[in-house]
Amino acid sequence: MGQGGEPRRTQAYDGELGAAVARAQEGDEEAFAVAYRIVQPGLLGYLRGLVGGDAEDVASDAWLEIARDLGRFRGDGAGFRGWTATIARHRALDHLRRQRVRPRGTALEQDVLDLPGSYSTYDQALESITTERALALLRQLPRDQAEAVLLRVVVGLDGPAAARVLGKRPGAVRTAAHRGLKRLARQLGAEGDGGGSAQEKGKQGKGKGKGRRGGRPAE
Repeated sequence: MGQGGEPRRTQAYDGELGAAVARAQEGDEEAFAVAYRIVQPGLLGYLRGLVGGDAEDVASDAWLEIARDLGRFRGDGAGFRGWTATIARHRALDHLRRQRVRPRGTALEQDVLDLPGSYSTYDQALESITTERALALLRQLPRDQAEAVLLRVVVGLDGPAAARVLGKRPGAVRTAAHRGLKRLARQLGAEGDGGGSAQEKGKQGKGKGKGRRGGRPAE
């Protein structure tokens, strides 16, 4: 359970992670490698949502800082996830400033989020969120929503931990994550329905055209 009784999302290895970090702080290089293997997948997914194809370079910079400042860290495995995510976020923002690029929001209106669709639940969005396509869609969300979803679902932080990374209130992060997942579900649903709908429309259009030509009375 996280602070305030909130369950953490993906913390299966936090016990192992906490132990590995403690040993790494004592100079155990193999333990640091264990911590890296546990944290890196989620951290890389988070960075892909922020900087796209430059994620691995930014992650490398982040891990250099993590290794350098490891002795200053205090906390457990869950805390280490949040601490590394904070460092990675700072490096990503530095990268974006250097590139003079900012993540773009979408032009979708709020009422679109309430439309029914084949992907009407968040579970389907969560199942797809680690795919490259889902990460690309996440980069189209407003930045506060994209980061909240990435931190909570991909990195596995609870609301308070994600809030500390972003410097916001837990309630604001939960709201942003909720809205982001809802919008992502709609985008995935639109993609799922779009191809078939276009084909059907094409068939219907051809059929109507044939009917008009074939059905014209002789003069």
